[in-house]
This record gives sequence, structure tokens and C-alpha cells, in this order.
Amino acid sequence: MTELILGQVLTYSGDPFAEGISAARVLTQGAVAIEAGRIAAVGEAADLRSRFPMARVHDHGSRLVSAGFIDAHVHYPQTAIIASWGKRLIDWLNTYTFPEEMRFRDPAYAAEIANRYLDLVLARGTTTVCTYATIHPSSVDAIFTAAQARGMRLFAGKTCMDRNAPPGLRDTAQSAYDDSKRLLETWHGQDRLSYVITPRFSPTSTPEQLHALGSLWREFPDCLMQTHLSEQLDEIAWVRDLFPQSRDYLDTYEAQGLLREGAVYGHAIHLTDRERSRLVEAGASLVHCPTSNTFIGSGLFDMTLAARLRVGLATDTGGGSSFSMLHTMAAAYEIAQLRGQSLHPAQLWWLATQGSARALRCEDRIGNLTPGMEADLIVIDLASTPAIEQATRRATDLWQQLFPTIMMGDDRAVTEVWVGGKRLAN
Repeated sequence: MTELILGQVLTYSGDPFAEGISAARVLTQGAVAIEAGRIAAVGEAADLRSRFPMARVHDHGSRLVSAGFIDAHVHYPQTAIIASWGKRLIDWLNTYTFPEEMRFRDPAYAAEIANRYLDLVLARGTTTVCTYATIHPSSVDAIFTAAQARGMRLFAGKTCMDRNAPPGLRDTAQSAYDDSKRLLETWHGQDRLSYVITPRFSPTSTPEQLHALGSLWREFPDCLMQTHLSEQLDEIAWVRDLFPQSRDYLDTYEAQGLLREGAVYGHAIHLTDRERSRLVEAGASLVHCPTSNTFIGSGLFDMTLAARLRVGLATDTGGGSSFSMLHTMAAAYEIAQLRGQSLHPAQLWWLATQGSARALRCEDRIGNLTPGMEADLIVIDLASTPAIEQATRRATDLWQQLFPTIMMGDDRAVTEVWVGGKRLAN
């Protein structure tokens, strides 16, 4: 059965940061046809009604039809500690994160949180995440099992730490390699699942462990590698003390084979000129985590990097203070304003969809509404609350309609979610 979804359809022909706002295309009376879990056609509603006369029609009027959101950097094990009070990064890890992650040695608890987390984000329109697990292999099994049951495309990896963490959260260079390889061989490429090699960050990995994971990445070059980079100034000073031989923070990864295409670095706020140049040369990706960066007091990301690098957007659950990519877009807008850059709604939406897909090297599969892509879609009510409705009533184009939802919207704006061509129950 062909499914035909009607509404205002938003697609991208290119990168609005590099090519301008015209790279975003809006069909005010558009339609998306879905067959066998993929997008079969995108076009004017009248044309697609004629082309697919036997289709089941879902007419959403003036609501927005978009690719589903892609959250490119999260820690699903921190679901239960989101919005915990205060603290800087290192204190926050020791006070909240590590005690919570210790609980994931229990596979039942890992499964409970994995299912809760995915239900929370799907309700907010996020159809793909790239997540850290804990050091426990069962925490990886839990999130992949939960995603597989929902038909989601999901990226995840075992977090590796062999120092500067509680004894119950440490592995070794060898066990990190062995566990990661076993999980990779079990899950990578199964259905819509992808394994990600995952050292937490340089302060919690010895050079030997980073080297072991670099070796694993050379064995499986089609995987992604995710970690953290230059989130806070005191963290950078700590890295300098731990790695006196390194030129800078990025060099702690580069020296161990953890810098190339497919590297995904979260935060990357306080970069040196050398680091910027090497990231561009290597074709690496950065992920902006705006609510986390303000909540933990890390700093302001430089969005001008989006013109030179693959940049995605993320909630960074649970350092980030929201599960919502709408809220995250609003925070990204405000941070850019503080740096003297005004982001257009087309750019913000791109970051949360195709931009994040590009950061995860899967832009050929998800993040945009074009024929052949996997059918992960959302329908957005552009008048979901009285405050938003009164703002959009004055709008003269989609961008004026959409911006109030970006700034004030929540899960009430997400009226329908499709994953792999199947509509989820509300």
C-alpha cells in the first residue's frame, strides 16, 4: 500500500550554510509518497494524487511535513539524571553521571532506560540518535534491541574508559578493544543499526586505550568513531597535563589514529587554529550541543564552522536540558546571536535533519525528503499552542510560520511520526 502524506513539504537541494537559503525548497501544497519503507516521490499534491490514485491519503492541510529529527550526540544512560542541578563538567560527571552509569551493570535496568529514552525522543519527533552507552556491553545490547524493535536507524557504541573513573566503570585497553569488536560484529549493519567506536574522551582513556581503539577503527573503517573535544577550558587544561607530549587536545586523538572522515567530535567549542585546520583537512564532523553548553557553562560554539565542516546538532542528553530538538534549535539560535550570527530557520532545521545526517555520514539514507531515502518523517503543527498560533497568523511565508515553533514549540507541535515508512501510534 502506498501512503501519501499531504501538507507543506520541506526539502533541501543543498546546504543552506554554503549555498544560501534557496537550498531549502518549500511545497506549500506538497505531498510525499511512501512505498516499502522508502520515499517513492515528492512533489505537488495534485500531481502525486494522480500518480498514486490508490494510495492511502493523510491530508495534513497547512501543517509541515519534514524529515525526522536526527540527534547526533546523546548519552541515553543519562536519561534519568537530565536537568540535575548545577556543577561544572568534571563535577557533574562525578556527582551525577558516573553513579547513574554504574546502575547499567544490571541488564534489566539498561533495557528499562533504553525503552524509556526512545519513547521520549520519538514523541518529540527524533527518529535517529547517535548515542554513547556505558562501559557495560549489555547497555549497548539494550539500546540496539530497543531501536530494532521500533524499526529505527540508530548509532551506538560501548563507552570506553580505563582511568579517571570509578573502578566499576573502568575497562582496559584490551577489554575495550575486545568488547567493542564483539559488539561491532554482532550489531553493525543489522537492520538499521550502526556501531560506533566510542572512547568517552581523552581524560578517561590512556594513550594505550586510544591506540587500541584506533587499531579497531582501521580494521572496520566503515564505522564511525565518536568522542568529546574541547568542551570546557578546565577540561582542556586537564588534557594538557595528562598528555604533555601532545600539541593540543585534538592531537591526543590524531596521534592514535582517531582523526579522519567518520570522526564525530561533540562540543568542539574552544578550538585552536591548528585544530580547526586539521579538522577541515581530515573531513571530520562536529556536533553542536547548545543546551548542554549553556547548562554546564561550557561556552559558545562557533557556527561559522558550518561553512567548512560537517556540523550536526544534538541535545546531549543528559548534560543537555531537554529531549527536544525544537528546544535545541532555539538554543542554537540564541548562542549564534551571542556570537553575532543570525541563523535563518532554514539553517536551524537543516542542522537538526540533513546537517546531522551529514555529520553521521548517512545523508544518503536519512535527513531529507527525496526519492529513495528511508521514510523517517514528522508532521509539525505550526499553530500548536495559542502563543504560537497568534504569532504564525501574521506570517507571509513558511519561515515566518516556522520560527515561532522553533523558539516556543514542544512535543505538542509533533502531531505525527513515521519511522521506516510506518506511522507510530500517538
